[in-house]
Amino acid sequence: MAIPDFQSLFLPLLQFLSDGQEHSLRDATEALADTFNLTEGERQELIPSGTNRQIVNRVGWAKTYLKEAGLLESVRRGVIRITHVGQQLLTENPVRIDMKFLERYPAFVQFRDRGKRGLGKQDVQVTTEEATKTPEELMDASYALLREALADELLQQVKVSSDSFFEHLVVKLLVAMGYGGSIEDAGKAVGKTGDGGIDGVIKEDRLGLDVVVIQAKKWSDNQVGRPAVQAFAGSMEAYRASKGVFIATTTFSEPAREYVKQIQRRIVLIDGPTLAGLMIDFDIGVTGYRSYVLKRLDSDFFET
Repeated sequence: MAIPDFQSLFLPLLQFLSDGQEHSLRDATEALADTFNLTEGERQELIPSGTNRQIVNRVGWAKTYLKEAGLLESVRRGVIRITHVGQQLLTENPVRIDMKFLERYPAFVQFRDRGKRGLGKQDVQVTTEEATKTPEELMDASYALLREALADELLQQVKVSSDSFFEHLVVKLLVAMGYGGSIEDAGKAVGKTGDGGIDGVIKEDRLGLDVVVIQAKKWSDNQVGRPAVQAFAGSMEAYRASKGVFIATTTFSEPAREYVKQIQRRIVLIDGPTLAGLMIDFDIGVTGYRSYVLKRLDSDFFET
């Protein structure tokens, strides 16, 4: 069974707390995972940012919304308990509790409206996705969408750039990733071959304990096939190199990817989307223009 959205956890969480006893949020999470028959894989699944488990994140947000509505309370760090208001609600035997249902509680409405400050008086349309995802998940999804759009724009710019610019770009990226030593060293080691691409041998680290053979070409929209990768692997013998990186502005065929898995030499294939992603990660060709820092309560600060 798929991991339920956070609103679907409202009622089960309140029912778990119906005995009126104090319960840890951890125990509540495990109990709800059991209620929905989640597999071990689903229990360990992470949110897109990788900072927390999906089920833990959703139970945490369910707790937040129920708490703001006055249906449960935080007794102390990581421990919650149902309130008298919550007990009263359960006597009504509700079939489902969601954010629309919680609007009957003024405290929740005030909490919700605080998040809308600055949006003006225009109606805010709530999509199906917004109704099922937690605020943190929505931010992760929005970031992923913006990153994907930026990566696509970057790749298009790379494809129309000159060969010399492409060489400069690859050198800067490799150095930013920790290869090739300095820009000057890497620039000398990686040079144009005259056929629209760049090839060379760079140091794997600043000490030069090992070398990495590089091939980087601006290919057309056609996939890079196994023959090209196989030829690259053969050229590594001339340098007695066991490691290589093949960078292309397009994608690699499945036979090409299977080939590098079968040979003894270690070859990393970096296709166009991966290249664009690395440029974003290492700030090559991009610049930050806005940032958001999400903060959470520092419980250690309040411990005596």
